[in-house]
Amino acid sequence: MALKQLLFIYKNQKSPDPGNVMYSRKLLLLLLSLVLTAGSFAQSFPAIDKHLKSLNGQLQLRIKKYKGTELLEEQVITQQNPSIPKGWKLYVEAVPVKHLPGALDIKVRFLLEEGFSPSTAVELSFDFAGWHPQNYVMVPAIVYNGNRYRSIGNGYNPAYPADMYYNPAVPLTISNNPRLSVEEGKASVVELETGNKATPAFCFYSPSLQKNWILLTDQRSVFGNHGLTISENAAKDQCRFSITAPAMRKMAAGFGDFQASGDRAPDWKAGDELSLVCRVMVEPSSGIPGLLTSFMQYRKSFTGLNQPRNWLPMSYFSGLFTTITSNNFRAFPVGSYYLPENSNDFQLGWVSGMINTYPMLALNDEKERNRVQQELDFVVEKMQGTSGYFYGGITAKGELRPEKMNAAFPEPQAMVRKNADALLWLLKHFQLFRAQGHAALIKPAWETAAQKLAEAFSRTWKQAGEFGQYITPETGKIAVYNSTAGAVVPGAMAMAASYFKRSDWLQVAREAAQLYFERDVVKQGLTGGDCGDISMDANSESAFGLLESLMALYYYTKDKTWLRKAEVQAALCASWTISYDPVFPANSQIGKLGSKMAGAVWASIQNKHAAPGICTASGDYLFKLFRATGKQCYADLIRDIQHAQAEAVNIPPHHLTTNNLPGSSMERIQPSDAEGRGSTGNYINTRNSWTETNGALMALELPGIYVQRDKKRLQVFDHVEAKLVDNKEGLKLVIKNPTAFDARVAVFIETSKEAALPLSYTAFLHWPKIDVPAGGELVYRIGKSQP
Repeated sequence: MALKQLLFIYKNQKSPDPGNVMYSRKLLLLLLSLVLTAGSFAQSFPAIDKHLKSLNGQLQLRIKKYKGTELLEEQVITQQNPSIPKGWKLYVEAVPVKHLPGALDIKVRFLLEEGFSPSTAVELSFDFAGWHPQNYVMVPAIVYNGNRYRSIGNGYNPAYPADMYYNPAVPLTISNNPRLSVEEGKASVVELETGNKATPAFCFYSPSLQKNWILLTDQRSVFGNHGLTISENAAKDQCRFSITAPAMRKMAAGFGDFQASGDRAPDWKAGDELSLVCRVMVEPSSGIPGLLTSFMQYRKSFTGLNQPRNWLPMSYFSGLFTTITSNNFRAFPVGSYYLPENSNDFQLGWVSGMINTYPMLALNDEKERNRVQQELDFVVEKMQGTSGYFYGGITAKGELRPEKMNAAFPEPQAMVRKNADALLWLLKHFQLFRAQGHAALIKPAWETAAQKLAEAFSRTWKQAGEFGQYITPETGKIAVYNSTAGAVVPGAMAMAASYFKRSDWLQVAREAAQLYFERDVVKQGLTGGDCGDISMDANSESAFGLLESLMALYYYTKDKTWLRKAEVQAALCASWTISYDPVFPANSQIGKLGSKMAGAVWASIQNKHAAPGICTASGDYLFKLFRATGKQCYADLIRDIQHAQAEAVNIPPHHLTTNNLPGSSMERIQPSDAEGRGSTGNYINTRNSWTETNGALMALELPGIYVQRDKKRLQVFDHVEAKLVDNKEGLKLVIKNPTAFDARVAVFIETSKEAALPLSYTAFLHWPKIDVPAGGELVYRIGKSQP
């Protein structure tokens, strides 16, 4: 029967055949529903399945009933089986995305027209036959390469078994995280919810088909966050990617463990409806780097651009940081230093030890400069081992703190990551002393310590062809091999090669960066293992650390092949960074503050929380990459990171983050329920020095406003508004401060020709600072030294 005829009969309540029994209005409505549904399926299902054909994919829809989290029954709807349960209506739309070839926007509307459906969830899934376990699967911030690796422990920071020590063949080993099975003949299910991810997305790359598949969706429906699930069969030749409303996980992933999710399916009554929407992209690809760069390009395309808030000028925060840090300088019998933790003990590198000194040195204040000198004295005198490597920590009483120990191997160990940070930041301090005109204050003992450390790295590289994850400071042996724990080492070695005129160290830097990039990024699509409380888990810190190294190699060699690698690495970094403004529970601390958390950086696949900023760096290498390539996405990424860091800062009335010192912040931004259902959107009310330090580093090493005057290109990073005005009086920069705090804005102005040259590490010293009062506006003449 034609649709138009049914619509006419329905409206006029007449039978199509007056000689027969009159059709009831209810029966006509049912027939109309069937025609509408069949028509939708007839048009959209084939289009979607055709879109997926090159990947052997198929769309499936499900209506699922539960008892608790136990599935009782489900109705599967496909193109071949369009049967729909009684009382339900489904509408399927598929629309090509004009500006994105290979992209299809899909919308599935589920409507319970009549009746009652208890404990029901609905699902949109994509099933792929001809699947292969070599496919690279990425779910931003929680699954990399399917997390298909050996797993140990059942909790936070598990102990390493003995077979991981002094074993050059040790496999990459992760904590107990959601993962696809590495064992033969074992099926696997990865159950997640959208709060677990930096972007609500699924991605995979098929080496055999040379194609990428990227799915982007939204965060939630009226019933709460969506579930995102990956199911792989035991033969590993079929895989399903599902979006479920709401999330219906049996187990929720914690910090290296799992707990009952507590998820509940809602009761549907007549008239209830929701729509599941997604964007699906299929494109040719030559490898994992292609998938990563495509993901970075598209990651905001479906949820839309985020809306960062301008509320805390970078300079105002910097002033609060220096007050906190200055007040936390302590003198102990073991030595004097700025406290990098909430205890009196000292950790080197990683979480800000001998890093929070850098913005204090940049003050160019005699008192703080003397204190920085005392800390450098303490570090090189008390923490360096015979081999040249440093110990990772020391107590205020002078007891060295070994790391990741196993009773079978008593020789004290230290993190490679901390040693990488030690070399990098020693050299950055030397550069800053020189740039400020205080080169005479650089002590030979400091330089000797840096040389010994660089030589230790060089020796390890030549002997082992890697740096490992943990080393022994006395003998210099690698205690635990593998991982990307030395991600920062190539950059630090390139810096040391320049400072000490050692071309052999530059060669080590090149070779090590190439190894990490090819072995870990190109072949596995991840970096990991440089965080002191995880296993070799994929993590953000190593991703950003390797980007630091790649940009350092570009700076010291002027070789643009490092820029191309850096672009791939930046895309990996973007996968760890929240790309949209998540909705938090209204009664949570973040919800009450109305914070915009796009730009928060997820920690690791074990530590399932986001954090304010990069641990521990300014991310100035993203600005340098933006400047070198002209690509807006890199500027947007570091702007987002800076603004999310500010959202976590404790300043009354924005005081729910730490309930601590003004300017303090802490590392947990929690969009998920990994720490329990009540943790979503709530802070742990304490403070972390490293989250404060990275904010100060951003205020120092990023310009508040960047201008290319010949191209009239303007980029704002600070919490101000700006525009360029060009008239007969010349080019002017109009700056407006919408915040409640006075701002001193660093302005970096250059030409596009000057931008083609790599930027030095102390360039920030030469950027003019423009004072703009709270709520005020100021006009700055480009090229003039004063406004």
